[in-house]
Amino acid sequence: MKKFLLFCFLTGYLHIPAQTRLVFVYFTDKPNKSAFYANPLSELTQKSLNRRTTLGIPLNDQDAPIEQSYLQNLQNLGFTVTDYSKWLNGAAVQATPAQVSLLQAQPFVQSVESFARNGSTGGTIKPVDKWKDHSTTQKTLTTFNYGSGTAQIDQVNIRPLHVAGYTGTGVSIAVIDAGFPTVNTGSAFSRLWTNNQIKAGYDFVTKTNDIYNPSLSSHGTVVLGTIGGYLENIFVGSAPDADFYLYRSENAAVEVPEEEMYWIEAAEEADRKGVEIITTSLGYNVFDDPQYNYTYADMNGSTSFIARAAGIAAEKGIFVLAASGNSGQQPWHYLLTPSDHEKVFSIGSVDTAGISSDFSSYGPNSLGVIKPDGSTQGTATTTVYDGSTLTVNGTSIATPIAAGGVACFIQAFPSMNRDQIRLKLRQTASLYPNHTDQIGYGILNFGSLYSSVLDTSEALKKEKFSIFPNPVKNVLNITSKNEIKTLEVYDNLGRLIRKNSNQKSMNVADFSKGTYYLKIQAKDKIYYEKFIKE
Repeated sequence: MKKFLLFCFLTGYLHIPAQTRLVFVYFTDKPNKSAFYANPLSELTQKSLNRRTTLGIPLNDQDAPIEQSYLQNLQNLGFTVTDYSKWLNGAAVQATPAQVSLLQAQPFVQSVESFARNGSTGGTIKPVDKWKDHSTTQKTLTTFNYGSGTAQIDQVNIRPLHVAGYTGTGVSIAVIDAGFPTVNTGSAFSRLWTNNQIKAGYDFVTKTNDIYNPSLSSHGTVVLGTIGGYLENIFVGSAPDADFYLYRSENAAVEVPEEEMYWIEAAEEADRKGVEIITTSLGYNVFDDPQYNYTYADMNGSTSFIARAAGIAAEKGIFVLAASGNSGQQPWHYLLTPSDHEKVFSIGSVDTAGISSDFSSYGPNSLGVIKPDGSTQGTATTTVYDGSTLTVNGTSIATPIAAGGVACFIQAFPSMNRDQIRLKLRQTASLYPNHTDQIGYGILNFGSLYSSVLDTSEALKKEKFSIFPNPVKNVLNITSKNEIKTLEVYDNLGRLIRKNSNQKSMNVADFSKGTYYLKIQAKDKIYYEKFIKE
């Protein structure tokens, strides 16, 4: 009987298919990298090379393309290969334990690492941070006055950069998200198309260009709208003149570890195109198959594949921003990956009064690195979709506000070291040097950042001008040793109110009481100053 039972058990066992897991196969080398170094334009655009030159970042082996013969070798062994990374130098495949042993024996394979973090395979649980579960949207007809997004712009003080002429022009932002329906048809995005600001797009989930399919999640659309959306007399995004690359890496219907690979491929493509900024309102901690789940200890910036790649992107001179997550009221209330990486600028959420949003995830990362880095408005935040405005909640929508501010700042100071920008953004935030676990160093202040960098220039200090009286009732005067070509006054909604040429004064007697911005065009520089009309 025992023999029979043993036989039945073994027979049954033999009929159970061996479990496959997603694994990453690291390759030994890049044998053709010398060809890349001889001709970097074979892999990277001139814009990408220019970013490296401007920031003093040398090319390295990560930049060289992956060895195609190694991918073919995997296919010859019977593996389906659709996703791979030149930065990590390897490919992701589904493999059984026996196949892993086979892979490890191959001469072109350095090692094999499983995406699975534990042995649990039972049951399925849904992630706690799906944006659609915690970000509420309310569609509003286009009846707002111009500036319905003014509160969120002014909370982080981006307006001074806009007034100074820095609206993101020439700065490229990669939005890596879950889909972009209506971006190709909606009037809120027509200005981007008219000005050729949408440079490219790709769906790394389906390996197609179909990023505008109406069946896709609209999450990426509302994220893009916060930065580049424009409805005349109704709404202006935080960097309306930036250029955009739109990449889909998230399948909103499922949560699978392959999505980390899709994100990595999108980031690598963004680097090839030469983007200055990646903004991503995605994050991961649990998956449909719990064997791939992360623990809080894994939120250390180096455990997840996506965090490793995000860190590499930052080292290439790309300013990477990521939402910290919407788990603040959940059992898992921590930040998500890739926002756990030290060089990823993670964003928390506050309301219009500057109070932490209840849903905003908590830091620090598991190594004690302060996270989030800073915060913007993520409660009742305005964006656009199709031809209307939306009111949205979530760190997903707080993050692109910050991304737009960074774009404006990089336009003003394109050669500034990205580590320095991250540091100064923290130092000019509302709570610095203090912090909280939910909003980091506090509300970002791009105007203060801009002023602090200007004030460190001795040349500009010598050319310092002054305005008086401030507050002013009738005539605003400007003292400066430099020739002033034009004076422009903008109201708090960014509208040009008055312009003088070749004068050092401005009559403001007929202005309504309130705060205004004075833009001073000198011979070769632009200055700005805020003043109050009594």
